[in-house]
Amino acid sequence: MSPEEMRAFDAKHLWHPYTNVLKPGPTHLVKSAKGIEIELEDGTKLIDAMASWWSAIHGYAQRAMVQALHEQACQLPHIMFGGLTHEPAIELGEKLLAITPPSLNHIFYADSGSVCVEVAMKMAVQYHFSTGNPQKTKFLSLRSGYHGDTWKAMSVCDPVTGMHHLFKGALSVQHFVQSPPISFHENWVDDGDKNGLDELEKYLAENHENLAAFILEPVVQGTGGMIFYHPSYLNKARTLCEQYNVLLIFDEIATGFGRTGKLFATYHTHIEPDILCLGKALTGGMMSFGATMASSRIAEGIGKGSPGLFMHGPTFMGNPLACRVALASLNLLESRNWQGRVKTIEQGLQQGLAMASSLDAVKDIRVLGAIGVIEMKHEISADKAHAYTKELGVWLRPFGHNIYCMPPYICNEEEITKITGAMVTLAQRL
Repeated sequence: MSPEEMRAFDAKHLWHPYTNVLKPGPTHLVKSAKGIEIELEDGTKLIDAMASWWSAIHGYAQRAMVQALHEQACQLPHIMFGGLTHEPAIELGEKLLAITPPSLNHIFYADSGSVCVEVAMKMAVQYHFSTGNPQKTKFLSLRSGYHGDTWKAMSVCDPVTGMHHLFKGALSVQHFVQSPPISFHENWVDDGDKNGLDELEKYLAENHENLAAFILEPVVQGTGGMIFYHPSYLNKARTLCEQYNVLLIFDEIATGFGRTGKLFATYHTHIEPDILCLGKALTGGMMSFGATMASSRIAEGIGKGSPGLFMHGPTFMGNPLACRVALASLNLLESRNWQGRVKTIEQGLQQGLAMASSLDAVKDIRVLGAIGVIEMKHEISADKAHAYTKELGVWLRPFGHNIYCMPPYICNEEEITKITGAMVTLAQRL
């Protein structure tokens, strides 16, 4: 097909994320991607400031990852995980245990971030069923939260401002408390009314008999609004969850593997969750894959009860290709001074985005690790932003009120300056 024919076919038949298939928005036809650049079919090169929805932390076509994928494909591309195991799954498991909180010593491999959330929620319910509390089937979550597009995960996304409100009548009814009101860079106020903990404790006190878990994105709420909140909220929440026998689930699908300046957002706190969800950057953006990690308390609670079996098992669970690529990605992360790179990106984002502070339409500018946000006073059209993509030479996809970036960690200072310049230009034009 010619490029024109491909675009016509795409517009007529292919459904893209969050679009009207009858009125598709503009799309760019990509020919290749290497390093931090996406090359379009007409030869235009764009810096990918989105890291392919926050996952391609090393950029594209990294030799070590491509080689790992090729070697594994030639030896064992896939094998069912029921009754069988393999070296890539075991080696990846060893690596994950070495870098995550020490209490999380049981790993369930899944095929996407959303599925990891489903698995975590199912673990929480089955744990309580097996330990004599079968009525604990509901979940508490934060407003402005986002946990994925699969069915149960949608039920713990913000029911009003989230993307799934139209399914409200079909989804399980869950419980919600306000997003933590003290931002990451503000001084913590030990006042339950001002820091949101009074409301949290009230909900737990009134509903704990039916609550299986409190699920949230630690420190950074992503798709729900790019909100950075104070880690002390999580420290206090841990204590309350223990008091009321409610499990604590951290969804680190977006925040894991260095994005916030810590290897995991959990490490901004001094506590550990009962269950941890990982995805996105786990494979460096090369493949869909995820891992749900649980403490021995959870594993033993499920295993010693009836039926003892954890009732979940995806067809592509523990896929050898994904495990091998994930291991290669983690080895790259470990060998490339990711802390220094993320710190340099953070400084570049702070300097570059400061230029937008004088714009009347800008509500807030915030940076944490390798995340930069310009929050506008009005909603931004991604379609309108795309009209400037080739001119700016940077791939950005705003949503809601936010023009934001989560670039690959291999970006240098000049490239970060180009990204921030493009964001400021969009803030001026949109």
